[in-house]
Amino acid sequence: MTTSARLRPWTAPRAARASIHPPTVDVVIPVYNEEGDLERSVRRLHDFLHRDFPWPARITIVDNASQDGTLEIARRLSTELAHVDVLRLDEKGRGRALRAAWSASDAAVVAYMDVDLSTDLRALLPLVAPLLSGHSDIAIGSRLLPGSSVRRGLKRELISRGYNLLLRTTLRTRFRDAQCGFKALRADTARRLLPEVEDQRFFFDTELLVLAQRNGLRIHEVAVDWTDDPDSRVDLVATALADLRGIARVGTTAPGGAGPRRLARFAAIGAVSTAAYILLYAALRMQLSGPVANALALVVTAAGNTAANRHLTFGVRGRRHRVRHHLGGIAALLLALGITTVAVDTLGAVDHGASRPLEVIVLVGANLLATAVRYRVLRRMLARPSARPQGTRAGVASGAPSPLMGAMERETRLELATSSLEG
Repeated sequence: MTTSARLRPWTAPRAARASIHPPTVDVVIPVYNEEGDLERSVRRLHDFLHRDFPWPARITIVDNASQDGTLEIARRLSTELAHVDVLRLDEKGRGRALRAAWSASDAAVVAYMDVDLSTDLRALLPLVAPLLSGHSDIAIGSRLLPGSSVRRGLKRELISRGYNLLLRTTLRTRFRDAQCGFKALRADTARRLLPEVEDQRFFFDTELLVLAQRNGLRIHEVAVDWTDDPDSRVDLVATALADLRGIARVGTTAPGGAGPRRLARFAAIGAVSTAAYILLYAALRMQLSGPVANALALVVTAAGNTAANRHLTFGVRGRRHRVRHHLGGIAALLLALGITTVAVDTLGAVDHGASRPLEVIVLVGANLLATAVRYRVLRRMLARPSARPQGTRAGVASGAPSPLMGAMERETRLELATSSLEG
C-alpha cells in the first residue's frame, strides 16, 4: 500500500452485510468523478456476481479524490448491497488505486475493471478460472486476440495498436494488449510484483505486465467483447506521452545490458520527437492543410530523430556513413509519412469536420506506429554497419557476435587443435 496516499476504508452497517471472510475474488473498480455511471455499473456487476459467478466475490470501489457525488453514491451502495466495500484516496491515479486495494485485499484473486464495464462480464469467469486452477499467475483481457469483438473509434484503434506494437518492438513484450481495463492476478503474485511497480497512473498496467514477463510468470490472455465508452475522461495525448516516458524508464531497468539501454534511449528520443512533432504540426496547421503540415513536421523532427539516434542510441560517431544513415532515416520518414497520411485521409473521410484536437489525437496514434517502424529500420541500418575494420568482430554495436563470425572462429579453433594433436 502506498504511503503517499491516505487510505480511508468505509464500512457499511453490519445489518446490511453478510460478509465473506475471505472472498475468493475481489473485483476493484477505480473511479474519479463517475457519479453518472457508478450506481448503474455497480448494480449490474453485483447482480452478475450474485447470479452467474460461481465463486464468492467482493466489489471494492476505490474513489480517487473525486470532486462530485461519486463518494456519496459509493457509500450508499456499500450500505444497500452486500459485499460492496469503499476505499477513499486523497490522490488521483489508477495505479495508486489498484495498489492500495490489492495490497489490502484478503481474497485469493484480485481483479479490476473499468467503471464503464466496457468489457462483457461473461469474460470474467474465463479470466479468473486459470488463476484459481494454478494454470496462470496473471490473466488479462485482450481486444487484439482472434475471437475478440471490439467496437471503438478510429483514433483509439490507431493509438492502441500503435502503442502495443511499440511495446513489442522496444520492450519485446509477448502479450498483445497491455491497456485493456480487465485484469486479474493471484494475490501472491500481486504481493510479489506491487513493490516493484513505480507508476501510479495509467502506465501501471504495462509496467506490471512487463515485470511479470521478466520474472517468468505465466500471463494468460482472454479474448473479450469490448465496447468503447464515448464519455471516457482519459486525456489520450497526455497519456500517450506519459506512456512513452514510462517505456524509457522501464527499458533502463531491464536486464541484459546494451540492448535494453538502447531501447530506452530510443524510446526517450521518440518521446521528445513526438512532443516536438505535435507542437510543430499544431503550429503549421494554422496556416497549411493537414497533409502539408504533417509532411513538414515529419521532415523536421525525423532529421533530428535520426541524428540523435545515430549518436546517442547506436553510438555512431564521426562522419563515416552519415549520408547513408540519413538516407535510411529518409526511408523511415517515408514510411512514417505514409502511415500518418493515411491516418489523416481516413479521418477526413470518416469525419469531414474533425476538430484540431481530434486530428492531433489520431496522429499521435499513427505516430506511435510509425515510431515502431522507424526503430526497426534504424536498428537494421545502424546496429550492423556495412563496413568495419578488418579483424573487428561483427555485432559489436548490438553487443553480440554474428552467427557467421562465431562459426568461423570455431572452425579456426578446431583446425588449430587438430594441428596440435597431429604435431
